[in-house]
Amino acid sequence: MNKVLHLKSRPNGLPKATDFEIIEQQIPVNNLGELLLKSIYISVDPYLRGKMSKTYSPPFELNEPVASKVVARVIDSKNESFTAGDYVIGYLNWAEYQLSNGTGLSKIDNHDASLSAYLGVLGTTGLSAYFALLDIGKPKPGDTLVVSGAAGAVGSIAGQIGKISGCRVIGIAGTDEKTELLKSKFGFDDAINYKTTPDINAAIKAVCPNGVDVYFDNVGGEISDAVINNLNNNARIAVCGSISNYNDTETQIGPRLLPLVVYKRLSIRGFLIADYADKFTEGVSQLTAWLKDGKLTYSETVMEGFDQLPEAFIGLFEGRNEGKMIVKV
Repeated sequence: MNKVLHLKSRPNGLPKATDFEIIEQQIPVNNLGELLLKSIYISVDPYLRGKMSKTYSPPFELNEPVASKVVARVIDSKNESFTAGDYVIGYLNWAEYQLSNGTGLSKIDNHDASLSAYLGVLGTTGLSAYFALLDIGKPKPGDTLVVSGAAGAVGSIAGQIGKISGCRVIGIAGTDEKTELLKSKFGFDDAINYKTTPDINAAIKAVCPNGVDVYFDNVGGEISDAVINNLNNNARIAVCGSISNYNDTETQIGPRLLPLVVYKRLSIRGFLIADYADKFTEGVSQLTAWLKDGKLTYSETVMEGFDQLPEAFIGLFEGRNEGKMIVKV
């Protein structure tokens, strides 16, 4: 039998396990031109929350499969472009087995990195950090870069690219273990535990006495308000996500930032990784080179078992991941 995870109800606030349902079906049989795929690693990402609540298009439909990037193995192929045993990555359903006609699939191997790395540092996670920081943040040697959600999948990579670019890098995370990891493993110059810091604005000012030149924003909310208050003139903000607001049931009201945008001549820009699709090869090549040279490293939180998908997804919003959250099927 085959397991498929459906969205049973749209989450209200923090997602619950009961918002999902695992359906058992027969393993499908592939026809001419099709592949039978077995999922190996499934990517669990915060942005999926918006697709569940219909704020991110296209949304997930109720009683239909959830989907994200998946590393899969070709079990049987009746498609001349693929052979049994190939490993592929693509946007696929959360299912143990599924069919594909090959559209949108890319072959991968584990010569340069582990297969799971193609969901993280060598996938859209690493590419988000790479393009957003370099294209939007435009870091220069001597700049001070602050990264929120710094121990997460994108933030930990963005901070390291900041160091490669010659920046002084400060990370913001939610536990002492994570702030220590930022310094010991990822090479950040300093880190702040926002959960034990009574005045985040003062804390940022203390560790950034010369102000902040670049802000890589993964969380939004009060943390971002505090960082923006400490920005220098002509600072750049790359807005990658706003995880602190994804489960809000009411619209949050924060400081009015437009006066600061005017008087400090700030540049604030959001992005979708698809904006850089024509440059993915370039990005993966550079990230791979940095990995091989030891200039870049990464963390993964891997939960084992298809049935763990709901808990892995909920864990993103409870800070249970260090680096990329992945389910190994």
